[in-house]
Amino acid sequence: MFTKGVRALAWSPRRYITLDAEAAKPAKPAKPVVAKRRRMTQFTDKLNKGPSFEDFLSGKAAQITLDPLEEARQNAEESKKLPAWLKVPIPKGKNFHKLKQDVRDLKLSTVCEEAKCPNIGECWGGSKGSATATIMLLGDTCTRGCRFCSVKTNRTPAKPDPKEPENTAEAISRWGLGYVVLTMVDRDDLPDGGAHHLAETVQRIKQKAPQILVETLAGDFRGNLEMVDVMARSGLDVYAHNMETVEALTPHVRDRRATYQQSLSVLKRAKETVPTLVTKTSIMLGMGETEEQVLQTLKDLRAVNCDVVTFGQYMRPTRRHMKVVEYVKPEKFDYWKEKALELGFLYCASGPLVRSSYKAGEAYIENVLRKRRQE
Repeated sequence: MFTKGVRALAWSPRRYITLDAEAAKPAKPAKPVVAKRRRMTQFTDKLNKGPSFEDFLSGKAAQITLDPLEEARQNAEESKKLPAWLKVPIPKGKNFHKLKQDVRDLKLSTVCEEAKCPNIGECWGGSKGSATATIMLLGDTCTRGCRFCSVKTNRTPAKPDPKEPENTAEAISRWGLGYVVLTMVDRDDLPDGGAHHLAETVQRIKQKAPQILVETLAGDFRGNLEMVDVMARSGLDVYAHNMETVEALTPHVRDRRATYQQSLSVLKRAKETVPTLVTKTSIMLGMGETEEQVLQTLKDLRAVNCDVVTFGQYMRPTRRHMKVVEYVKPEKFDYWKEKALELGFLYCASGPLVRSSYKAGEAYIENVLRKRRQE
């Protein structure tokens, strides 16, 4: 027992001494810890360096846009997915470049460019007297944010340019146009919604070039029908206001301030105020609407005596906008044209690339209006 105890005592100190000796050795210097930097995406970079949430709410935030090369790459990818009937040639021609330069020189905005219209080459490239341009008034920034539209949005856009009506009339009078379309961004920040500014532009055009037929594609003025009266009595020839889609999809497609019934009331009031006006609207297909819903929309439009309707394919401007549900075939557009004419519309332009300001429709309306003037 004693021997075993001695061995135990003799072993134990050596063990503990050994441990203490190891502990006494100087420790190796620790390697500095280098934090791995997370790779930032282009969007995150812009987000971190950009305006705060408060700036966005106050309307001071500028719209975040993609790098031009990245946007071009995405557009190229989107175009590969398009059916053949939706692909168009690159715009060119002498008249096209002349119109484009004049627009720049006079600091005008066109919905043709802002809304990325696929028909810009055809409309702007027409010969003298047949070319068509759609001038966008009250700036290039809208107070509303519809899910299909590529026009810039802001709650507090810049004040309207007081020289715009005169500049617009001057440009149009020297372009040699037979028919012009004036459209506008929604200006909910203005007491009259911009109605008097638009009406003044119509009057200036008629003073400088009375032979030109003028169509205005106006907003709903927040349902203020007195402003519809101002526009209807301005001397214009065609009062256009777009329904855009069927009633069931309106809350999902358009800004919440734009309602289906409100748009119908605008078209109804314009016709009641000046019965000789041609009233016009446009509907996009491919958003998920049903055949029954489209037919009901046509019936609702005829009930308020709307004269002209156009059908076109909804095409997604960027990946930030709502997706296309369906690429509607040309045969279906022909079907809706027949239905519209059966219901009593004066004219219907219907096709995948047709837009509310499409020049083929305007050519027909122009002939109708000139005949009415002669009667």
